[in-house]
Amino acid sequence: MYISNATRYALGVCAAVTTLVGCGASPVSLGPRGPIGQNAMLAVRPDRSRSWMAPDAKKVNLLYISDLTTGDVYVYSYPEGILEGTLTGFKRPWGLCVDKAGKVFVTEESGFQILEYAHGGTTPLATLKDPGEDPGGCSVDPTTGDLAVANISTPATNPGDVAIYKNARGARRSFKDRAITYYEYCSYDNQGNLYVDGMTPSAFVFAELPKGTTSFANIALNENIQFAGGVQWDGKYVAIRDYEANVIYQFSISGSGGTETGSTPLDGSSYVAQFWIQGSNVVGPDANSGTVMFWNYPAGGSPTKTINGLTTPWGVTISMAG
Repeated sequence: MYISNATRYALGVCAAVTTLVGCGASPVSLGPRGPIGQNAMLAVRPDRSRSWMAPDAKKVNLLYISDLTTGDVYVYSYPEGILEGTLTGFKRPWGLCVDKAGKVFVTEESGFQILEYAHGGTTPLATLKDPGEDPGGCSVDPTTGDLAVANISTPATNPGDVAIYKNARGARRSFKDRAITYYEYCSYDNQGNLYVDGMTPSAFVFAELPKGTTSFANIALNENIQFAGGVQWDGKYVAIRDYEANVIYQFSISGSGGTETGSTPLDGSSYVAQFWIQGSNVVGPDANSGTVMFWNYPAGGSPTKTINGLTTPWGVTISMAG
């Protein structure tokens, strides 16, 4: 039976993992904001404290991490892992992605919208409406600047869809795959083809929306993925995370088939949803332990660096300084 990511956390389903931070964990402190509250997974009261950024934030590479429990997005220097700022005011920040200019997009899974921020900025540049949807993962087309958002579901009717916003600002178009009920994550490749993973009530589905088309083509993978996790084009292959396996798989896509070319074990983690590949590193927030870990990519293995002190870290992206 499918239990969506949103449901797992919104209902506080601690049995989904061994010991879920946020289900009885003690508050921790992250710099100038002061203590983070606990058990805020049904985050309908946004953090009204002011967003802030360190004076040097716009000049350094930045790692953005959304936290489902606190409802904030924390910003660290990359790869140093020094806290550079906090973005506040979200109902439930979920997925994160970035465009070529370093602008960061934050999807609000309970807010029916997507917010755009400049690199190191504290005030949204724009807000895109996603009415009646639960936006999850997102990706920006490097060839056009279009923003794709995987809407997990349409609460009133089910199933969800993929919404594409022209130039990340313009008209919204909806695309559906009849084989997918719940859309989880998506990623463009360097040619503008869009890949998306999702679930039926009981099975994983992977599909491609080829550039310039309006219909999804389902892709059969030669690896049995049980639950849809993050998706990202790594420059050569499509990387897909399986929730139920502590690994990221790489696939070569040809026509209607995908062949596994390698895998990246994420040792030391237990509940990484979205991940972000940046060159020879992959960064993953572990919602179970409240940590963010770095691994060598594609080798994986033991983490090379860990950022501690978060509550339920979920989405992740890296914005490079111009």
